[in-house]
Amino acid sequence: MGRPAPARWPRAEKFLSAHGAARTAHPGGTLLDHLHRVTRLLSAWGADPDVQLAGLCHAAYGTDGFDGSLLGITERGVLAELIGDRAEALVYLYASCDRAAVYPRLGNGLPVGFHDRFTGREHTPAEADVRAFVEITAANELDVLAHNVGLAERHGPALYRLFARSRELLSAPAWNACTEQLARYASGGS
Repeated sequence: MGRPAPARWPRAEKFLSAHGAARTAHPGGTLLDHLHRVTRLLSAWGADPDVQLAGLCHAAYGTDGFDGSLLGITERGVLAELIGDRAEALVYLYASCDRAAVYPRLGNGLPVGFHDRFTGREHTPAEADVRAFVEITAANELDVLAHNVGLAERHGPALYRLFARSRELLSAPAWNACTEQLARYASGGS
């Protein structure tokens, strides 16, 4: 079992709910339901508290795969005050990731260049941040695919290849979860 929920978790949950996460539809229920499941996965995998909090709030600014946002990027200070600077920086890294540019770079060694979809700028996050990003990505995608068969069939093969290629960036429990859920797509197209 992972580390206990961070002390800031209840305040973050209340904030997310007040900003619409409990009313926003998402595979498997609401966005808040999804955020809880992602956080539980990260906890079960032994992620540190900042990564867990980032997982809980990963969609606050929207993502490259989820258009809705609960908070504008001009309000980053609000989220940082709530969950801490490190967790907020990970939320921003996740939200700002231009997946079409960054995903092909993962698993090709470090450092990994990131393209910020909000600013258009390129930057190179620290290795620990890249690892946290990939871990949150795995938890997010595994939860989405578990709750939407159509998305699983459409994106399962590509996600299996992404996580297999990025295996050295994932914790052992995260990689095990990826193989358990996505192995059937190992030889799939897409």
